[in-house]
Amino acid sequence: MEELFIGWLKEYGYIILFLWSILEGEIGLIMAGIMSHTGDMQYFMAVFVAGLGGFAGDQIYFYIGRFNKGFIQRRLHNQRRKFAIAHLLLKKYGWPIIFMQRYMYGLRTVIPMSIGITKYSAKQFALINLLSAWVWAAITITPAYFFGAEILNILAVAKQHWYFALPVAGAFLYAVYTYFHKLEQHLLQKRQSRFSDS
Repeated sequence: MEELFIGWLKEYGYIILFLWSILEGEIGLIMAGIMSHTGDMQYFMAVFVAGLGGFAGDQIYFYIGRFNKGFIQRRLHNQRRKFAIAHLLLKKYGWPIIFMQRYMYGLRTVIPMSIGITKYSAKQFALINLLSAWVWAAITITPAYFFGAEILNILAVAKQHWYFALPVAGAFLYAVYTYFHKLEQHLLQKRQSRFSDS
């Protein structure tokens, strides 16, 4: 099964990378960096394709917000806190938030939809989104490209000692979740204090 999956990656690598990047999964980009290191993918093409995928994904979310405001208010009511944070960040930072949102887990799909709800220029969003997507792709793929051998060695060790690797990976993911949850709470408190002072 593992050999079959690797075979698919080698044969349909760029298609898989594009689709994976629409979902904005860094794991797919890291795999592309490793495959560029091993010669199964071309580095610049991988960055280009991954950037296009990331761009397409955020454009979809942007236009969901632009043309489906009522749907968002009905279906994503439980996400209203995150939309409030997204609006706060957009007011505070302006267009740079389009760059920043790719590194803000928990808000990566909400921010493009939140921007779409506003009257922000669709053309300006598309231009900044495209540039930020290529930057995001390059930042993620490049380290895996240069340190592909080391990453493969770590993966080989993790596969042999999975009973140790799984708790470490779980602890790391929990730490990431906790950090961004606390950041979300901080931003919400800041927003509430601003309203109480006004």
